[in-house]
Amino acid sequence: MVTSRPVTLTRVCWGVVALVMVVFTAVAVALGGGPAGAAQFRLPDQIAMVLLGALLSCGVLSLTRARVVADAEGVRVRNVVGERLFPWQVIRAVRLDDGASWASLDLQDDDTVALLGIQSNDGERSVEAVLALRRLLAESRKAP
Repeated sequence: MVTSRPVTLTRVCWGVVALVMVVFTAVAVALGGGPAGAAQFRLPDQIAMVLLGALLSCGVLSLTRARVVADAEGVRVRNVVGERLFPWQVIRAVRLDDGASWASLDLQDDDTVALLGIQSNDGERSVEAVLALRRLLAESRKAP
């Protein structure tokens, strides 16, 4: 069984989430008070500002959902939205091209599926995952 998730991307996303929440909370607090007569954020506006930061954070965290799980049955690919199972019979090749940001599956119908769970910026981890997928693909071709 092979399981791969993007490590570097996940760390970067959590850093961005922390930054977004700090900035939106600080802006909400800073705009709460002021001299009389000046435009002010009231409590509902401040809460809305923090909730907007949380909503943006959820959008950033959706990038961390990517995952690739492979077993004797096939490859389960979960990218940003949705999850699909590709049986080994429909997979022609597993690729991680030079300069590519992530690995991909070449399918028998000439379609290509991005594997966002195997990111090239994870270095050796991504190479090991691609090699393991290729081994499983070769084993599936040998099975009766």
